Amino acid sequence: MKKKRIGILTAGGDAPGINAAIRGVAKTAILEYNMEVIGISSGFTGLINKEYIELKESNVSGILTLGGTILGTSREKPYNKKQIQDAIDKPQIIKNNYHELELDCLVCIGGNGTMKTASKLSQEGLNVIGIPKTIDNDVWGTDATFGFDSAVSIATEAIDRLHTTANSHKRIMIIEVMGHNAGWIALHSGIAGGGDLILIPEIPYQEDVILKYLAERANVHKAYSIIVVAEGIEKPKKEKAGEYIAKLIDNKLGYETRVTVLGYIQRGGTPSATDRILATRFGTYAAELISKNKYGQMVAIHNQNISSIPLSETSGQSKLVPADASIIKKARKIGVCFGDKQYAKLKDMY
Repeated sequence: MKKKRIGILTAGGDAPGINAAIRGVAKTAILEYNMEVIGISSGFTGLINKEYIELKESNVSGILTLGGTILGTSREKPYNKKQIQDAIDKPQIIKNNYHELELDCLVCIGGNGTMKTASKLSQEGLNVIGIPKTIDNDVWGTDATFGFDSAVSIATEAIDRLHTTANSHKRIMIIEVMGHNAGWIALHSGIAGGGDLILIPEIPYQEDVILKYLAERANVHKAYSIIVVAEGIEKPKKEKAGEYIAKLIDNKLGYETRVTVLGYIQRGGTPSATDRILATRFGTYAAELISKNKYGQMVAIHNQNISSIPLSETSGQSKLVPADASIIKKARKIGVCFGDKQYAKLKDMY
């Protein structure tokens, strides 16, 4: 009986835990199900150019703790008309190369854009499995994505360090974190790091509320404030989120304010233990789905249980923070302001 032959690619932005997921898929496929595995270079670009390596068990030993991706990545979107040059039919090239490589399944590790492409390839007849990864935690259909926990830990550590400088100089410190249009990193790191004001895209802020809140803190002799800002909050075009809020505070209140943009630091380095475990569980389950010929699925976690959903269900959707989430309600009770009018008056708290 012919061995199954699968390909693995990683696409989109890098995130801690990708190598753990590659390892989970490859080791399980090789050791448990006796499959052949190839690693495709640089995301969908590698599949278009037919750039790949054969993966043996030895190739994926020792990569569990590594950041980045051993396969490389790219932001190639084969169905994006803006990326089509010289009338090249990239989806058709991908399908041709899939068959020329004699693949029985393609495992796509990535975020929302990758899942959308994976879903389209599945609809065109290829056997595809999606594994969701992103530090933004915004892939629809799963409670969590690996990469998120590591990013939150990095952002929280940065906030912890800003507390000492803010207190020493009696100033307002703003930290801008990633997340695209979702506020998961800002919300979780802001609460974990003791942020006083947390601004996320899902809760529209009012400038007068921000100013009033900070003035109230000053009036009750709070020596400094920590503001955690998600990069995707509403702001004028070409303005950075953190800088925009800093200018507002400086112009209206005259308070000394400093901004730290955490940037790509959130995506780099060794994955947390939580992300290593989640990525490994996702990878091993993907191989199990392939062994059962259950294709067109995205691996997901719900209530700590690993399962899968059809790729067609997650395609084109994003998971945003519910404005009435329990964690937000709890944060409000301890005086955290989200830039809207639902916050406790500080004069009643001190």
